[in-house]
Amino acid sequence: MPTSRSLIDDRLLVARLVGEKVRLPRAGLTTTSYWYYRACRAAIVGGAGQLSGPFAFLEAREQAAAIRTMLSLPEDIALPDPRELVPAMVAMHQRNPQLNVMSVEAAAAAGLLGARVLLSTRAAEGILPTILDEERIAWRVVTIG
Repeated sequence: MPTSRSLIDDRLLVARLVGEKVRLPRAGLTTTSYWYYRACRAAIVGGAGQLSGPFAFLEAREQAAAIRTMLSLPEDIALPDPRELVPAMVAMHQRNPQLNVMSVEAAAAAGLLGARVLLSTRAAEGILPTILDEERIAWRVVTIG
């Protein structure tokens, strides 16, 4: 049964908020607190990494606007309620102690929300997709550009 909720990783969140060409659902987007934090940190700290690089290519005025948008996450991108998420994270960690806290949060949030996880190409290279498969959580790779 297809889900109407999609959990997007930090790189896809950046792409969506800076206006990069990325095909994401128009509604039902969610991210996690860690992914949101990493995206905001990249926007502020700068550099040329996969998260901060997209901000470097913007004109100064566009960059400032993108940072403001990032720091006031648009209402159409939800965040899971920590009161429900934290117990789900504890259970996820008990089943998958090899995961770091960022991946625990992502897998737990997706399971809790019944969401499909949308991963950027680089994120799909890690251990998270294997765990999502084991947990029977739908996921797919979304390319940017």
